[in-house]
Amino acid sequence: MSVARSKDIFTRQKPTWCPGCGLYGILDAMKRAAFSLELDPASLVIVTGIGCHGRFPNYFLSYGFHGLHGRVVPVASGIKIVNPRLKVIGVSGDGDAYSIGLNHLLQAARRNIGLLIIVVNNRVFALTQGQASPTSPRGFISLSTPFGTVEPPLDGLKLALGAGATFIARGFSGEVDHLAFLLESGLKHQGFALIDVLSPCITYNKINTYDWYRKHVEILNQEDSFPADLSLAWSWLSREDKFVLGVLYARPEKALEELVLPDLEKPIAELELKPEIEKVTRLMEKFK
Repeated sequence: MSVARSKDIFTRQKPTWCPGCGLYGILDAMKRAAFSLELDPASLVIVTGIGCHGRFPNYFLSYGFHGLHGRVVPVASGIKIVNPRLKVIGVSGDGDAYSIGLNHLLQAARRNIGLLIIVVNNRVFALTQGQASPTSPRGFISLSTPFGTVEPPLDGLKLALGAGATFIARGFSGEVDHLAFLLESGLKHQGFALIDVLSPCITYNKINTYDWYRKHVEILNQEDSFPADLSLAWSWLSREDKFVLGVLYARPEKALEELVLPDLEKPIAELELKPEIEKVTRLMEKFK
């Protein structure tokens, strides 16, 4: 379908993130995945929240919506329901998705709506200059925790797995080829796909650096066959010595839009919404 000669068809403009930011790797992996699947930029929508990731639609050529803090999932869900033909991707941060937006994330996982949600997990609130986030490790020293955070870190993938997510994966922005594979797999999944991406913040997180992650990750040897074993996924997520990278759990199941929309070939966005005035009048009478 695409006549592009390279993944650069998805380039809108040059990013201005901090040099070395993990978002560069995620952006490149996203371009590779979209190009590999021969997606048309006009068939893609990227929704972002508040955080350094929020400028993603400025740099990736597609439709885009920069929403409110924690509200990536409801906006993306609305877009998918009114036009299920679109590939809808939500890009969020750990402070966006796993704090104020956590309720939306878990409900979308339970409903299995056809979204790809990418969580840029840098384990710190970076845009607001370095406060501890829900995924910060215990003892993490930041502006908001000068003596070290006493709270245990939250694992969003464990919560999503418990909520019934049909696809969960973990990647690392320093392994772009592998991350592109995960994103491509998530885009092909029919239903809700959540990918947690370990992404170094070189400015405000001096602990979880690229070198640190390379010593603390283990990449699964996978191709196109993924496990649907809850116990195995939980064991991978519970390892304390390494972050296991790969598709940790995937199972086929009908997406929400397939169950609630009468005709996927006639999306709501393309319907001629002109209700009969008599019906509207009768409806309004009920509220008097």
